[in-house]
Amino acid sequence: MSDAQTIPPKMTTEAMETFLEREFPQVFGAGKLYHVETVGHRFARMRCRYDARQLRPGGTISGPTMMTLADTGLYVAILASIGPVALAVTTNLNINFLKKPAQRDLIAECRLMKLGKRLAVGEVSIWSDGEAEELVAHATGTYSIPPER
Repeated sequence: MSDAQTIPPKMTTEAMETFLEREFPQVFGAGKLYHVETVGHRFARMRCRYDARQLRPGGTISGPTMMTLADTGLYVAILASIGPVALAVTTNLNINFLKKPAQRDLIAECRLMKLGKRLAVGEVSIWSDGEAEELVAHATGTYSIPPER
């Protein structure tokens, strides 16, 4: 059994949503598009609600929408594992766009590969809702964790 299955998260899904709404009202306030579906130790599952404003020419969901979903998902996975540390920051984010996403919600599963005292490294798989077998993007990210938690 893996750590993600045996170690409980430090924050529940509901506590995470409340934290994000308080700390990032510009993204998680009224009319928010990004939602925490579930959290676990070293894990988060996120949803980006489809909105036509996310489309770029050609009818695809924009890269910045997917990058925000990946970045937010990794941040949530980290906080679920260490607790509410608002000043954990992204130091690197790489994304590969693999397929044109469908015009529907996007789902992201985020897993931490490394969780140290000062750095966390994770990966994100993103797909269109209902099409989990076909990734639309894959991202990796590194985050700096402040020394005092």
